[in-house]
Amino acid sequence: MDIHVFTLFPEMFRGPMDESMVGRAVAGRLVSLHLHNFRDYAPDKHHTVDDTPYGGGPGMVVKPEPLFSAVEAVLGPVPSCPIILLTPQGRPFRQAAAQRLAQFPTFALLCGHYGGVDERVREHLATEELSIGDYVLTGGELPAMVVIDAVVRLLPGVLGSQESTAEDSHAAVLLQAPLYTRPPLFRGWQVPEVLLSGDHQAIARWRRQQALLRTRERRPDLLAEAELSEEDRRFLQGLEP
Repeated sequence: MDIHVFTLFPEMFRGPMDESMVGRAVAGRLVSLHLHNFRDYAPDKHHTVDDTPYGGGPGMVVKPEPLFSAVEAVLGPVPSCPIILLTPQGRPFRQAAAQRLAQFPTFALLCGHYGGVDERVREHLATEELSIGDYVLTGGELPAMVVIDAVVRLLPGVLGSQESTAEDSHAAVLLQAPLYTRPPLFRGWQVPEVLLSGDHQAIARWRRQQALLRTRERRPDLLAEAELSEEDRRFLQGLEP
């Protein structure tokens, strides 16, 4: 997979993207991360990338020329891959979006900065807009790192077992069931007996019910999207309101 990031601050990616699973995926050539400073593509001698907004108002706006020129120079005049603008105005970035992007051989991320980007970038360059939450950051670099991490870990060969990603929170819409490891008794807190029983069917049932319970308590909105069996529905109906 090739991931292209268009940013004014490529050095921000050097540490986080060199470590852990993403770093190993890059080192193992499972993914190639290409960082492009779009300031290099500004047409004037001062490499200007921002200007005041038409109509007045506070802040500065990223100009369209550097971003268009950078993307077209790298990906061609008519890019065929997803070009994603990271912005608080975008659709919420969820696990389904990570799974979808993991199917593409190439995608690009546009990191805005200052007070925002020229609207023509949204309308004529970006193919979609994503947001990692309902808050405002100084730029799109941290959201880009979140997207990269979420997508790369889904690629075959990145994690030790693909079953790991299948059991993640949000992978099947529901939140993940509680996890325990050794020792079985820690400071008086006992691991649930069912997990020590060796009864795989009972363990699977317990985990499913715990995932349903945790989702109901913490993110009840997700239950409307989950594929629930009749057994799931009976379990939820039997819970106290």
